[in-house]
Amino acid sequence: MIQAMFRIAQRNARPGARIVLTLVAVASLFGCHQDMWNQPRVAALQRAEFYPDTMGSRGPVPGTVRYEGIRRRWTAPVFDGLTGERNVPLLTDTTFWTGKTPEGFLPDNYFTLTRALLERGRDRFEVSCMPCHGLVGDGRGVVAQRGFPNPASYHTDRLREVEDGYIFDVVTNGFGRMYSYASRVAPEDRWAIAAYIRALQTSQNLDVTDRNSTLAQLVVGGLKEQEQAKAQAAPATHGEAAHEETAHGEAEVNHAQ
Repeated sequence: MIQAMFRIAQRNARPGARIVLTLVAVASLFGCHQDMWNQPRVAALQRAEFYPDTMGSRGPVPGTVRYEGIRRRWTAPVFDGLTGERNVPLLTDTTFWTGKTPEGFLPDNYFTLTRALLERGRDRFEVSCMPCHGLVGDGRGVVAQRGFPNPASYHTDRLREVEDGYIFDVVTNGFGRMYSYASRVAPEDRWAIAAYIRALQTSQNLDVTDRNSTLAQLVVGGLKEQEQAKAQAAPATHGEAAHEETAHGEAEVNHAQ
């Protein structure tokens, strides 16, 4: 725009005025310098002589209010019962959000193992994990059966020995060909999935005599309930079949008459 105005002024000015305008324009160019473009600044962690302590990266000013995030509700009522809280932990609870402690991955689950937690983990596992990892975690899911490389089986010695926090971290950040599920699975559900994966591992290497293993006893209890449910359903199914046969026979007799 300035150049356009300058051209208009040159066309309308006398020859002497044009020379003056040209000199003014040239002088204005020399008046600009690079400090307008490259202003002095301090990069992160760079030394800065401007401050008495020469530290370029400054800390929060006095009176700063720490932001601890919005505490949303849990994704399922089971977590209310496990924690006695209605909302997820604050961001300052790094173990819950990352699966790590200062010493490394959290060895055990963040939550207390209960039947309700395993049921929640099974539900989320079947939605997000089973297509690749398979129903029992052997890496033979429907996706792998259609040509995708088989993921690792949960029943190898290496994965049986890893920490629960490691499983949580893999779900969060992904591993190998597996992408991150951080945007798809909430942190509390990742812990529930980790608990259910432990149940799957226990089910394939079950020691029913281990009374000190809460997980083993939960798996045994679940298996017993399944057997009882099958036993109760079998007589009812047989009775229903007999009733249907009787009704069918009576219908044939009436038709013959």
